[in-house]
Amino acid sequence: MDDPNTPHNTSDPAWERHLLDKVVMASLAEQRAKRRWGIFFKLAALGYFVAVLVLLVDWGHPEKLSDGKHTAVLYLHGTIEPKGDASAENIIGSLQSAFEDKGTAGVVLRINSPGGSPVQSGIIYDEIKRLRAKYPDIPLHAVVEDMCASGGYYVAAAADRIYVDKASIVGSIGVLMDGFGFTGSMDKLGVERRLLTAGENKGFLDPFSPQDPRQKEFAQVLLNDIHQQFIDAVRAGRGKRLKETPEMFSGLMWTGAQSVRMGLSDGLGSVDSVARDVIKAEKTVDYSVRENIAERFAKRLGADMAKSLSLGVFGGRPAIR
Repeated sequence: MDDPNTPHNTSDPAWERHLLDKVVMASLAEQRAKRRWGIFFKLAALGYFVAVLVLLVDWGHPEKLSDGKHTAVLYLHGTIEPKGDASAENIIGSLQSAFEDKGTAGVVLRINSPGGSPVQSGIIYDEIKRLRAKYPDIPLHAVVEDMCASGGYYVAAAADRIYVDKASIVGSIGVLMDGFGFTGSMDKLGVERRLLTAGENKGFLDPFSPQDPRQKEFAQVLLNDIHQQFIDAVRAGRGKRLKETPEMFSGLMWTGAQSVRMGLSDGLGSVDSVARDVIKAEKTVDYSVRENIAERFAKRLGADMAKSLSLGVFGGRPAIR
């Protein structure tokens, strides 16, 4: 048997194949080593990314406080709707956590919302009233940032006091139901609408059919009823502080400075000033529940866009915004 350390005899016709085998095996060994190191560095990078994610990402859980007197802050931001940060489920969960904490001296509802669902707004309003009756020693004040309109003001009216910035937009006490009519466009395109229903009003306000005056009248009655509920809630919440005018419940909006004069709000203030000067607990703790990272990612993929498109095109629903 040949000694592997013995140099190859160039006269041996197989020496080139032996040399090529050694080169290939050395190359494979080097590739395996590179692959192992590559896997190691990829796992290390993944571990680092997960660690950063855990430490920095808001996972949707409210901040917890072990003890100490503080002002609980909740953020009502954006459109009030069943899904999202400003849903009744999220806001009510935060409210209950804030009131149940023994260190809570008062609650500030920080509002920046153009409105939204009258149902969601009404549920939040009722829960605020219930919690205030259950915890009479814990005040709840609303602090308006850029906007507190329509459904946002519906919620704010349940607060003990409403504080605004002089340039905030406040009011819009009204209800709307919007949509589109495509009958003219369909006629020009030669498209025929074929709608079959069981029940004469089942195609209520169908955007692809001519508007029925009776259905329009019925929808107006529905909107008027919801509007009156809104007005009653504002009157109950604000009481004698309101200086009612014919325009107050017409859907108009006012600046924060005007709203103070009209009795729609109580004064100028911010979260910090209310915590410090009104509640007398300068330390603030955020109890807001926010969407977790998975929900945000799903929205970026367009799930909410599809939902909005279906609601906007195929039938509106009442909204206070």
